[in-house]
Amino acid sequence: MGTAQIRFGRCAIVLEIRLRLQQTIDHPVEFEGKGLFTGCPAIVRLRPAESGSGITFVRTDQREPIRIDALVENVTKRSRRTSLQNGTVSIETVEHLLSACSGMQVDNLIIELAGDELPAADGSCLPFVRKLEEAGITTQGDQRDVFTISETVRVVDGGSELVALPPLSQEQDTLEIHYDLDYGDQGPIRHQRHTIQMTPDVFVRDIAPARTFVLESEAAALRSAGLGMHLTYDDILVFGEDGPIENELRFPDECVRHKILDLIGDLYLLGQPIVGRIFARKSGHSLNHELVRQFRRSIREGQRRRLLGNPTLDIRDVKRILPHRFPFLMVDRIIEVDGSQRAVGIKNVTVNEPFFQGHYPGQPIMPGVLIIEAMAQMGGILLSQELEHKGKVAVLLSLDKVKFRRTVTPGDQLVLIAEAIRVKSRSGHVRTSAKVGDDLVAEAVIKFMLTDADG
Repeated sequence: MGTAQIRFGRCAIVLEIRLRLQQTIDHPVEFEGKGLFTGCPAIVRLRPAESGSGITFVRTDQREPIRIDALVENVTKRSRRTSLQNGTVSIETVEHLLSACSGMQVDNLIIELAGDELPAADGSCLPFVRKLEEAGITTQGDQRDVFTISETVRVVDGGSELVALPPLSQEQDTLEIHYDLDYGDQGPIRHQRHTIQMTPDVFVRDIAPARTFVLESEAAALRSAGLGMHLTYDDILVFGEDGPIENELRFPDECVRHKILDLIGDLYLLGQPIVGRIFARKSGHSLNHELVRQFRRSIREGQRRRLLGNPTLDIRDVKRILPHRFPFLMVDRIIEVDGSQRAVGIKNVTVNEPFFQGHYPGQPIMPGVLIIEAMAQMGGILLSQELEHKGKVAVLLSLDKVKFRRTVTPGDQLVLIAEAIRVKSRSGHVRTSAKVGDDLVAEAVIKFMLTDADG
């Protein structure tokens, strides 16, 4: 169990990692239907996924299947729904199925989709829950990280807000949601409040059946924009002046329950369950996404600070391993070593680097060949972790699949990653990459020959 504390202005959020076993489905299931907004037909196939892979959508109707992980980084801006995008390919209205996965505690799942938008079903996520139950939910061997909110974080947009708070006690191991829905006293949807403690039973009984809803004026605006043209009053809750038109409520407060359903689906874009309390007031998808982005930034920054604050190998250790010296030593410290399989290091790029004097005086850019050299040195450090390679030097033999993604300038911090592909007594095959923050800078597959240091 670990913690990380990050500060946003005067607010700090501490995330504590808890563990439970991951889950996926036992066997594939398939269903089809029309999208809520587009009305386009779609076929969906749910398939089991490996432990640690998370929720992944796959557009199988493309020339080459397009994979899109269900993470907030892949959210594209849409009105009234949550959509994911990879390049020019998108998947519309994912929140209801993600809510079902979260509520049923399904961690790993492949969702194959032939179509632009997930089927609307009845406007709730109960049909998706039933499909997950039909597929059977099975426990996997690996443990899953759960993030517990330990300090307050708040996001606001006009009169809407979300506040994340720690659990009331150490014994609480669920997400508690309080939602306050208030459109004012003049409209057909009256002030509604609802609170749940997230467990599968509570979710299926109290939240999953709640359907999406619109005001009659909003339905007219959607139709004028060419959306929802196929829908009838049986397909969606449309509120007129006197309440639902040609439809009956499943709960007296069905609207606020559906807002909780949407929030649960959007929160699952964190990629991990959350423990704590969340207070929501009139929040919608865009605000939900912003809260998840704050969580993601907190997690990444916390991990980075923990690693940088306690280097596995400092510069003295690096110099014992590598024969390189000024001005050609390109690794400042090692922040992570996973046996002989993976190593992560840091290169701090400063304006005092000698190569910036000529590359280029008016616009300093780190030469690409030196980025490759830094990655190669990281590969050599990884190979040195094998006991039989102690005292040997990794000499570069070949480069393959070399790609540069962005420039590196003074002030950047290169994160160098090396992962073993194949290692033998006299050679090594390593996949390397370099990042600045979340941006991929360069990548290459490097082959080395291992020679005696005095040879």
